[in-house]
Amino acid sequence: MKYQKKLLGFSALIAGLLFSVFSFSQMENPVNWKFSTVQLDEKTYNLIIEATIEKKWHLYSQFFDAGGPMPLQFNFKESPDYKLVGNVTETPNPKEEYDDVFEINVKYFEKYAKFVQKIEVLTDKGFNVKGVVEGQACFEDGKCIPVTADLNFPINGGGEETSDVEENLGTKTETPILVTENRFKHEENANKKSLWGFFFISLLFGIIGILTPCVFPMIPMTVSFFMNKSESRSKNLLKVGIFGFSIMLLYGLVGVIVSLTSAGANFTTVLSTHWIPNLIFFLLFIVFAASLFGLFEFVMPSGLANKADARVDKGGLIAAFFLALTTVIVSFSCTGPIIGALLVKAASGDVLEPTVGMFGFGLGFALPFTILALAPGLMKKMPKSGGWLNSVKVVMGFIILAFSLKYFSNIDQSYNLGLMSREFYLAIWIVIFVLMGFYLLGKIKFKHDSDVHHVGFFRLLLAMFSFIVALYLFPGMFGANLSSVSGLIPPKTSQNFDLTINSTTIATDESELCETPEFSDKMHLAYGMKGYFYYDQAFECAKSQDKPVLLYFTGHSCANCKEMQASVWDNDKVKEIFNNELVLAALYVDERSVILPKPKQFISSRDKKLKQKLGEANADIEIVNFETNTQPYYVLISPDGKVLTNPIGYNTNAEEFLKFLRDGIEEFKKIKELNE
Repeated sequence: MKYQKKLLGFSALIAGLLFSVFSFSQMENPVNWKFSTVQLDEKTYNLIIEATIEKKWHLYSQFFDAGGPMPLQFNFKESPDYKLVGNVTETPNPKEEYDDVFEINVKYFEKYAKFVQKIEVLTDKGFNVKGVVEGQACFEDGKCIPVTADLNFPINGGGEETSDVEENLGTKTETPILVTENRFKHEENANKKSLWGFFFISLLFGIIGILTPCVFPMIPMTVSFFMNKSESRSKNLLKVGIFGFSIMLLYGLVGVIVSLTSAGANFTTVLSTHWIPNLIFFLLFIVFAASLFGLFEFVMPSGLANKADARVDKGGLIAAFFLALTTVIVSFSCTGPIIGALLVKAASGDVLEPTVGMFGFGLGFALPFTILALAPGLMKKMPKSGGWLNSVKVVMGFIILAFSLKYFSNIDQSYNLGLMSREFYLAIWIVIFVLMGFYLLGKIKFKHDSDVHHVGFFRLLLAMFSFIVALYLFPGMFGANLSSVSGLIPPKTSQNFDLTINSTTIATDESELCETPEFSDKMHLAYGMKGYFYYDQAFECAKSQDKPVLLYFTGHSCANCKEMQASVWDNDKVKEIFNNELVLAALYVDERSVILPKPKQFISSRDKKLKQKLGEANADIEIVNFETNTQPYYVLISPDGKVLTNPIGYNTNAEEFLKFLRDGIEEFKKIKELNE
């Protein structure tokens, strides 16, 4: 029982955090903040923070045992102008109760709370006390969201909030405008291809979902519902159609909900690069894999299935819908991890992907039921239930376990932690696929597995495939390109031991940079390319060398970026143009470890927020100048800001990419001739 409580607690925490992530762009705001100051004497002030909390919500206190919800925290910016006196006090006394989920006593406020921080002033001049308050608010139904607010208290006549802009930026208060002439629209073909690809992958997973122990045995029972001889053939066909469409609709609605809550220009970048969602996704995938390996099961409330099943017994066309609902609910213990994995992947990409993916999954899941209901004679040719069904779950567990590493790698790359090199990542993958091969051969056995007395032909093929994948990955330990999986593994810049480095570098006297690239201690370019990581430095060099600039908007966690690099950048003709005929500016939109010097920080003309980190500055430049936030995104631009040819997105065809480069360079030469 205690084990189940712990599992429930972990699931509740994960669910709450996921809700927080998915609600990021729409940001419910159940807590309203009010700030004021009270002067106690010549040198001491009280900073007053008041929170008004909406009905049915509660805000957690600062003080309760660790291991539960997120406590309230007040972080004040250090300054020589003042010092804090004591800690933040809170009134009224918070409510305290035992939380069954986290098994600790928690404290929280309802309706209203007041917080006071005393300070001692150390100067006679005016200044502002600044900081941030962070915490967690929860609704009575259990959903929780993060709450945050910027603190700003003028002391001795200190300036307004805008004084921080002046302090940091001087007169630079808008997004840098790189484009003076943009005659071209950004491409969307890559997104369409990606959506179609994700649809078919989801469709495949929907079909695989049928081949699980929770679902496969339901097929005869479900199909028999449509074999009522007392009803006309046309009515039975209509019921089959309602059943199949209802399954697709139910799964599609889940995707629509995720799509609606993940809209916003910066949402996907934040979701795919920030350490919090990536850590959540990493842990979720581990939990999903453990479930598929048989450690525990995701179980929907039995009452929900019983109520839906009761409506089926009443018959009629509406019964077909409730049969679909019952099928979805009962199958959740096996399909839940698959659905969760798809939604995690989808929510990290295009905002349409959750809807497209879930409709694809629903279609794949409904197809076998629908086909067998239309042609029940095919059931005689179906294999019987058995231990092979559990093997399907376990194989899915191995695959999901392998994919979990991608989210940990995203954290490592975005924050330049250096914890997971490319070869270490590949070593783990190799071990996973080798173990999967041995499992398929019956050498490893899990909790619900039957004994493997002989290895069938299909099982042998899968085992061979597992070992082939491991062998394919092995050369990557020494620097091989592995272009077919490059989007799923760390980039070559994280390779510590690379035997191919000499063969991928073009030595040329003309490829010298104007100066050492800024931030090159944190970021690197693969495949022997040379370039800058800050747009201003790239433009200055382009002006001095009279070359066009290639703006390359990319990301550490961008799978398409890495895949395109592996397919295109390793081309010798591309390398020659990169290193000799243009200046490359690799603008990472998810770089979180580099803080720009104050003179280079700016206030966005889009959202009026201060852009301090290199990644958020690059992301804003892309959105404002080119009205897109997709990566990869390549723009060839003259040093004076003219876009030279149609920008290009994800495209692994080296010849088409070469044409893009040559067209832009040719246009640049024509402009030069006209100006001479």
